[in-house]
Amino acid sequence: MFMATKSSFPSSKLVRQIVAPVLTVGSGLLLSVTLFLAPALAKDPFRTSNAREIGDRTEAAFRAVFQQGNYVDARKYLAQAEDAEPLAHAMRGAMLYIDYQAEKDKAKKAQMLEQLGGVSDTVRDRARQLLKKDPLRGNLYMAVSHFFKGGFIILRDGTVKGTPQGLSELQSAYRYLDEAEKIDAKDAELNLLRGYMDLLLAANLPFSSPDKAIERLDRYAGPEYLANRGLAMGYLALNQYDQAISSVEQALREVPQNPEVMYLKGQILYKQNKHQEAIDWFNKALNVQAQKPEGMLPPGMVRQITRERDRAQRKLAGAK
Repeated sequence: MFMATKSSFPSSKLVRQIVAPVLTVGSGLLLSVTLFLAPALAKDPFRTSNAREIGDRTEAAFRAVFQQGNYVDARKYLAQAEDAEPLAHAMRGAMLYIDYQAEKDKAKKAQMLEQLGGVSDTVRDRARQLLKKDPLRGNLYMAVSHFFKGGFIILRDGTVKGTPQGLSELQSAYRYLDEAEKIDAKDAELNLLRGYMDLLLAANLPFSSPDKAIERLDRYAGPEYLANRGLAMGYLALNQYDQAISSVEQALREVPQNPEVMYLKGQILYKQNKHQEAIDWFNKALNVQAQKPEGMLPPGMVRQITRERDRAQRKLAGAK
């Protein structure tokens, strides 16, 4: 349990970092070979045994985002996704959060923010219903709903006013994760979500150790390409660049055409001062996403990749 001191409060940046990747995955956050399988062949994206009935449209949306990096197709699947599945609502919330970040109009942002608060309530309602037939996933998504609520509160009220209540929501999330772990400590979905959360916390809170998170992601989390991506993100935040590049390359072996993972590799190479290689990977990400007429990545992410590529080009030019 975190002590309620100023130094230990997660920053609004930290909560935002967690809300986007972790809620999407753990709903766990973020292989195109299996994306277009017929709905009758849809499978649990987390488990190879004791699979759950995630739902065809929800499963397709999950694979669109995290295997292919195709947010455009994912939105289409989510528009028809199963209402009873909390993963679908959490992914919709994550998409809404991405839109919120990119929106410049204050009135529209305010409207989106209120919708985000409603998403956390919907996820919680569906999670309560799921508790009756699947306590492990029910507890997982109760945790997700509290996580989402904490992020919403800090976004709405600001860091100073919102952090105490946001921290309380984070603590509630961990209590539900503990309940899920009592049911099956080796569950892939549980360890993916908790591994992402713990690693991000370790990267931002000095008294937190990343060792347990790394073990979760390395040994138990699934699918493997997302576990390796999480490790790469965590190692990058911890400034452990050799480990980060190793993990992202493992992820790319499974999802070689995912522009978002290409972008992550570019970010790691930039931190290693390998500016030309970083530029090449930023360009690969931009080129792959542009191959689709509608694009694949959110416009805000495309702009961000472009800015980071241009920064790397300036660095490279200044070094010559």
